[in-house]
Amino acid sequence: LLSYISFHCRYFRWWYKKTRIEKKSAFIDLLCAVPLQQIYGCPLGGIGGGTITRGWRGEFCRWQLNPGIYHYETVIADQFTVCLRCKGQTVYQQVLSVERPSTLQGWNWGFCGHYAFYHALYPRAWMVYELPGQNVVLTCRQVSPVIPHDYKDSSLPVGVFIWEVENGRDEDVDVSIMFSLQNGTGKKDDRSGGHWNEPFTFEKEGERVAGVLLHHCTRVNPFTFAISAREKAGTEVTHFTAFNPAGLGREVWQDLLQDGRLDSPTGKSSPTEKGEVTAAAVCASCTVPAQSHRTLELALAWDMPCVHFGSKEKLHLRRYTRFFGSGGDAAPALSHHALVHYKEWERKIEAWQKPILENSQLPSWYKSALFNELYFVTDGGTIWVELPPDCCAEDLQGPAGAGLSHLLPVLREYGRFAYLEGQEYRMYNTYDVHFYASFALIMLWPKLQISLQYDIAVTVVNEDVQPRQYLMGGQTAQVKLKNVVPHDIGDPGDEPWQRVNAYLMHDTADWKDLNLKFVLQVYRDYYLTHDSLYLQDMWPVCQAVMESELKFDTDNDGLIENGGFADQTYDAWVVNGASAYCGGLWLAAVCVMCKMAKVLGDAEIQQKYTRILSKGKEAFERMLWNGKYYNYDSSGSDTSSSIMSDQCAGQWFLGACGLDQGEFEVFPKSHIVSALKMIFEKNVMSFAGGTMGAVNGMRPDGVPDTSSVQSDEVWVGVVYALAATMIQEGLVEEGFHTAEGCYRTVWERLGMAFQTPEAYREKKVYRSLAYMRPLSIWSMQLAVE
Repeated sequence: LLSYISFHCRYFRWWYKKTRIEKKSAFIDLLCAVPLQQIYGCPLGGIGGGTITRGWRGEFCRWQLNPGIYHYETVIADQFTVCLRCKGQTVYQQVLSVERPSTLQGWNWGFCGHYAFYHALYPRAWMVYELPGQNVVLTCRQVSPVIPHDYKDSSLPVGVFIWEVENGRDEDVDVSIMFSLQNGTGKKDDRSGGHWNEPFTFEKEGERVAGVLLHHCTRVNPFTFAISAREKAGTEVTHFTAFNPAGLGREVWQDLLQDGRLDSPTGKSSPTEKGEVTAAAVCASCTVPAQSHRTLELALAWDMPCVHFGSKEKLHLRRYTRFFGSGGDAAPALSHHALVHYKEWERKIEAWQKPILENSQLPSWYKSALFNELYFVTDGGTIWVELPPDCCAEDLQGPAGAGLSHLLPVLREYGRFAYLEGQEYRMYNTYDVHFYASFALIMLWPKLQISLQYDIAVTVVNEDVQPRQYLMGGQTAQVKLKNVVPHDIGDPGDEPWQRVNAYLMHDTADWKDLNLKFVLQVYRDYYLTHDSLYLQDMWPVCQAVMESELKFDTDNDGLIENGGFADQTYDAWVVNGASAYCGGLWLAAVCVMCKMAKVLGDAEIQQKYTRILSKGKEAFERMLWNGKYYNYDSSGSDTSSSIMSDQCAGQWFLGACGLDQGEFEVFPKSHIVSALKMIFEKNVMSFAGGTMGAVNGMRPDGVPDTSSVQSDEVWVGVVYALAATMIQEGLVEEGFHTAEGCYRTVWERLGMAFQTPEAYREKKVYRSLAYMRPLSIWSMQLAVE
């Protein structure tokens, strides 16, 4: 109790200084959690250029343009409006929104939600509007360029809206779709003054787009929005350069109402005065013959090419600038590219998704979960930047000189990639969690995983001797020790890559899982990519971190021991002595060291780790196997016999690497299957009636382990990994049932679509919305394949 109270005192002191005196955000804010809003739909944008999330009712409501920094605000002016005209008269004009706001009251709001439907299968979404009494159906298909194995278009900050108009009438209808957008994201700086709009057209290879640019001229990270539509035979594009979204909005509404077109004034708008806000609109119009259909194509692009993180020390160029330039004038070209190429993107998306969607052996909920959980690859505060052109190997290697011969070519070709642990847990590439999520990258964008691993490898051999106090235990230690894997590569509020380990809770140099997770990922990546240059580069780093890890085997029995505190990814769940989780990861890492040594012809290292493996396996079975499952730890405490849902994590990774049988079998097959069946019986079926996934810790008598705040939580990403392990071991039905509980709980019962949390409890408690770990669902797909 005393240590609990002292942690809270230390945390509050630190929090107060950080947020109230320094006026900065906390890396984890335990006092001001993001409130749950059950409104989110599919985000817009590719990887690393920022994201804009639309709600399932069509609103623009979650913004991440500044890297890693979220702003939750529905901007009411950002809307689509439809105008229908018959025989030269406007018969229907309606904002396609159920809202009835206090601004823009000159517009016709309050579309009846009964006539609208939403579907999402990331990276696409569909909104269907049956216009009441009009015999016209609109379907808006939203597309973002998120395409596996594509490292160009997948980086683009764009979204396309394809409006299919079906006219069920016996007469022609003129249809206009107007897209209005505020200059800004609903923050205070929308009113800071100096923002302005201008119309544009962009023509290339016979294809022409037209629209409005909205220049948002802030001191740090200025950007330009572009709203546009594609001009083609039979489609007219008009615009309204600037209007006041805080007023009644009558000038725009009446303009559209008059003839289904906008006035299209030429020239720039005046820059806004301080306190003023501005917006613009673009309109695409066509005639739809009776009993026929037509298509209108609109786009949103945003160009924030050069970004500073919170410290403002370095300027970073986003990945897409490699293809579209960094001058801040790319929005027209981006819009044009999106409107001309979206069909090709959709062909590639369909070719990727179709085999899974058409596989009748796979349940429907799983298909939704598999693709929709991928939202986090772009909407995890994600940043993808280019190396500066003058960057040399020495700049990257750090003072210690990492000796990674392919570091520079890899980062030069594929850039640097980082995503947050969670939208509320602001640390980039949190490595103990990325271990689970990394399956999505290695299977879909393997070069980003390889790039991320090179960044981690560089930090391993370097150190940061700056002392600081850690909040959980109160001890002082240096920021980063040499030859250990960092917890994360930094906070977006500081200077990521340059200053690592933003995590202040524990000194993670003493964590038992980070080094092992690096070694396991290196071999898994090699196994799936056959990239032998990568393996050769990583081999010395693997040896260094395993040497560091060996000191945790205090009794020289070939098995590491935990240190009597929460020294692994379960950072509030104490573990002491040999443990199923870290012990299992250790043996798996020792096994892959043997395998890598064999591949690379390093007989001496192979011999060394073969000896350790043989001793360690015997110790693991002797100290932890109880005849049915592996005990939580060997401490003999009241809860050391708890059934941990993640006890087979080592076997999960070995199975994914094809190392779970024959000469490389580490854990007896019969023991793994028995443990998984026990977890299914107790942690899954005896918890919440088997409908919420697997609880982290369960007592043998079928009561959740309440010894820590994390032992009676369900961790969604851990459950997906557990399900993958079950599928690997032939318990296919059990695996799908286990994972289904999480999907139904998060996406259906709790309304947490596109914000899957790290954790929830059986009743009324959840933690850390929009979290990285659930990307581990892609390990289920690997197991299925």
